[in-house]
Amino acid sequence: MNDWLDILAERLTTCCDTHAAAGTAPTAAELRALAETEAPVAEAEPLPAPGGLFWQRYEEWVSYTREAGTVRTAQAHATAGRHLREFADLNGYAVDFDTLTPTVGDRWAAYLLNVASLTDNTINKHLGRLKAFMKWAGKRGYTESTALDRVSWARREPDVIALSVAELAALEALQLGLGSRLDKARAWFLLACYTGLRYSDLVSIRPQHLRPATDKLPAHLRLTAQKTRAVVNVPLSARALDIVNRLLAGDLASIKSQPITNPVLNRFLKELGKLAGIDSPIEVIRYRGGVADITTCLKYEKLTVHTARRTFVTLNLGKGMSAEFVMKLTGHTSYKSFQRYVNLTPQRVAEEFAKFHEMPDSPH
Repeated sequence: MNDWLDILAERLTTCCDTHAAAGTAPTAAELRALAETEAPVAEAEPLPAPGGLFWQRYEEWVSYTREAGTVRTAQAHATAGRHLREFADLNGYAVDFDTLTPTVGDRWAAYLLNVASLTDNTINKHLGRLKAFMKWAGKRGYTESTALDRVSWARREPDVIALSVAELAALEALQLGLGSRLDKARAWFLLACYTGLRYSDLVSIRPQHLRPATDKLPAHLRLTAQKTRAVVNVPLSARALDIVNRLLAGDLASIKSQPITNPVLNRFLKELGKLAGIDSPIEVIRYRGGVADITTCLKYEKLTVHTARRTFVTLNLGKGMSAEFVMKLTGHTSYKSFQRYVNLTPQRVAEEFAKFHEMPDSPH
């Protein structure tokens, strides 16, 4: 309307100026005709698709995370976004900053449980990622909505899988061809068991991270954890140092010119575990909607690179190291997150109890 009034004022002013120059005056009919002429129709700008700006910002967040060096975290963010898109498409719902209400958050969580068939812990993580995105967007002025802060999903900790001292020794004792795919896979896994480093930190080790032994300090790795950005100093045993030297020499980089990725390494670890006889039956508990889904499998079937980090924590605590010291080595900044790595098996509980109490001899 303001644009049209400006155009009308310009027309009438021009008309009056033209007549004034000629020494005449405009007639009422002439001015009325100018006023009644239709305003020119401006080309309308296309409206953005519902949620278009939201998804644009979400992709920006994923890219920002990836460029920060946390590639696996960026992949997890992208997966959460994919589930949200699928939920929106299934329900015909236009996801946007202003439409993400607590009710929608609850409905998405229900979708993740009943349609996507995810566990409670995974649902909790996806909700956390969406909340993290909204906070990131809020800091950049993209939204002021905090509605999702009121949405939650209970996290239920599963049993932690870690190797015992005997199982780790069996894996170390395996006779494998030097430089074979299983030998390389074992070296990666053992280095994680000896240092407690995540896979993302293992693959980032460079010569500058290795600090040689001195009169006061043993050889150690000093690096910045990829996930938490915390600086960690990890002392190296003789076995760990040998593996680090192999890694830096390029002996562990690939198998038949193909890089050893996390999924490939996890597949090889299951084969190694079977060869080492790590086959005790274990119960795997997954919670869906608070209901325990219990399955039994052989332990080697659940071996992953992350098992090594849990093994490092569990075995060192068992040797008497303080939790604070182990946390310093692993780079954990909160005891709550660290506690998830502590594997208090019934056998471990019995062994610890026996240290402080006299126990009757076991029956023969």
